[in-house]
Amino acid sequence: MKIGIVCYPTYGGSGVVATELGLGLAKRGHEVHFITYKRPARLTTFHANVFYHEVTTEDYPLFEYTPYDTALASKLVDVVKFENLDLLHVHYAIPHAAVAYMAKKILLSEGRYVPVITTLHGTDITLVGNNNAFAPVVAFSINKSDGVTAVSESLKQQTYDYFDIHNDIRVINNFIDFERFRKVNKDHFKKAIAPNGERILVHVSNFRKVKRVEDVIHIFQRVYQRIPSKLMLIGDGPERHNLEELCRKLGLCHETRFLGKQDAVEELLAVSDLFIMPSQAESFGLAALEAMACEVPVISSNAGGLPEVNIHGKTGYLSEVGDVEDMARNAIHILENDEILRKFRINALEQARRFDIDNILPDYEAYYEEVVKTAVY
Repeated sequence: MKIGIVCYPTYGGSGVVATELGLGLAKRGHEVHFITYKRPARLTTFHANVFYHEVTTEDYPLFEYTPYDTALASKLVDVVKFENLDLLHVHYAIPHAAVAYMAKKILLSEGRYVPVITTLHGTDITLVGNNNAFAPVVAFSINKSDGVTAVSESLKQQTYDYFDIHNDIRVINNFIDFERFRKVNKDHFKKAIAPNGERILVHVSNFRKVKRVEDVIHIFQRVYQRIPSKLMLIGDGPERHNLEELCRKLGLCHETRFLGKQDAVEELLAVSDLFIMPSQAESFGLAALEAMACEVPVISSNAGGLPEVNIHGKTGYLSEVGDVEDMARNAIHILENDEILRKFRINALEQARRFDIDNILPDYEAYYEEVVKTAVY
């Protein structure tokens, strides 16, 4: 098939999933066209069957804000027509689903129909989409899509709860590419971070309030009081300054490393002993799954789709949002005994294998074929 993929080209979960999906489809012989304003973060080298179309905008004194939606719609029309695409797969409802509908109507006026599949990733529904300013457009765009997927059962139910949706929503989970995310021997690197054999705790996010990264530091403080340990904070975002201030206040600066955004996050996960994800909301928990693929157990909240990924008492532990004391107790339980940690590592990897990209890609292919055959012209 010839597939157009529209996504945000950033380090966020939706952009990562969209890019990895496209690359996986290309490996299976499909022709994949990425259409966005910047090359996606994980599309860094040449790949067979993969094409990139940059959406360019023009500054004009009349516009206070550059009209990206209009530029994207025009680019979609152009790529569908001249690359003869079979379908468009747009990731993140705002504005991609609405823009795809506009492009579809333009193409239809010229006698060309292209089915549109919208994948919901989380904050496009739980935060942005639930804003009254956007809600009518989000609901309309989802209902006008030829196919709709959500990355977890939790997100599917939230979408139905928040909006008047008549379309069927198919759950197709996020996935892991085990060629990339796997535990490898990085002992030399681990010694550089933990020279005396300390346990290494890790957190990966975009440092927004919803991720509750301050809780990570408070959890680490309690663990550090009992077990020699180090903390790696991977990512960046609006809460970074507050987090640095908190580390100074608690006297944890020498034990905490702010590593910023990292392309090779799998190398850092490979030396970690425990992953901390205390989020207030998570549609799925892709970062936790990536850690589990590297045999790292997870301490997390029970928000959103996390219980579908992190199995309480087996791959890690779940706690109520904000219950730092319980998360710290669970972390200490896993880390204070080598045999317990080993069992949790084995279980984490076993659970992660359920989400192997080779298991998930056929679900997308089958859904693509179904939508193309049943789309109402």
